[in-house]
Amino acid sequence: MFGQMAFKQTKIITLTIGAAAAALSMAAAPQASAGVTGCKASGGKQEVGALVGGLIGGLAGNQIAGKGDRGTGTAIGAVIGAGAGSAVGCNMQKTEAAQAVGGIYKSGGYRYAQNVEAERLVKMDHKYVARSTLNLRASATTRAPRLGAVSSGQTFQALGRTSDGKWILVGQDGVGVGYVSSAYVYRA
Repeated sequence: MFGQMAFKQTKIITLTIGAAAAALSMAAAPQASAGVTGCKASGGKQEVGALVGGLIGGLAGNQIAGKGDRGTGTAIGAVIGAGAGSAVGCNMQKTEAAQAVGGIYKSGGYRYAQNVEAERLVKMDHKYVARSTLNLRASATTRAPRLGAVSSGQTFQALGRTSDGKWILVGQDGVGVGYVSSAYVYRA
């Protein structure tokens, strides 16, 4: 009876330490693409993956570690599990983002929706606001097909600008979805 109770308490303590280590690793991670919370695609799968991975990793680390090192094994397993779960979740988010724009391709270090032409761009990663409703174009010219619009007052992600500064590539979850004229936007 006492042995079963001690085993259950050990499991609860292991899960608690695993959850704490996973949360700590998420909070301490840098806000970069490789960090636990820095996925360039929106969604909550990365955070959930990190939490689940941290719990499973903590449990596995506890079981693998020797009797005297269970706490260390749990913490190390939780951090490794959180990182692995984070990567899986981020990949899932990126796949969903690509599907949302009808597929993507890569060119010049950028990811583009299938219906958007790649241009030579100066990299930027800022938020901008549209001064008026703007046409979203397939390439950096007014003669390009209209793909949609950016509404007046809408804040959007800017991935890059053309070398002449006249056009900005609008991003959605890190994917270029069209170009707007830079004359009608301001930095948020």
